[in-house]
Amino acid sequence: MVELTPGLTGEAELQVTEKDTAVSLGSGTVPVLGTPVLACLMERAAVQSLEGHLPEGHTSVGSRIEVRHLAPTPVGMYVRARASLVEVEGRRLRFHIQAWDAAEQIGEGTHERVIVNLARFMAAAESKASYATHPEQPAD
Repeated sequence: MVELTPGLTGEAELQVTEKDTAVSLGSGTVPVLGTPVLACLMERAAVQSLEGHLPEGHTSVGSRIEVRHLAPTPVGMYVRARASLVEVEGRRLRFHIQAWDAAEQIGEGTHERVIVNLARFMAAAESKASYATHPEQPAD
């Protein structure tokens, strides 16, 4: 395992399809890249930057994302996202995230991830299964 230090980078790419559009996602009424897909792509770049750098039995989970969607991207264009690790504070990792299509920068922001023990994290998630309720009726 390599120690996590600022400067690690990762990239992710996708070609925009109809299913990636705001209208298809229900996040808007226009047939261009939807902000939720942009945020997901940027988060995927952060995950990619950590591949091979976390201790065995550990993973990272997203805890915060702040994205500015700067410009529209039509169906058919490719989008590339880059995440750069800028701060390590214990288990908390902070990234600067950016995205571009072939014409211009289309997004920027910040993203935080937390390193977790995978087995403990999944046990905590699975312990909630018995509380499965309708979202309007949260467990006490």
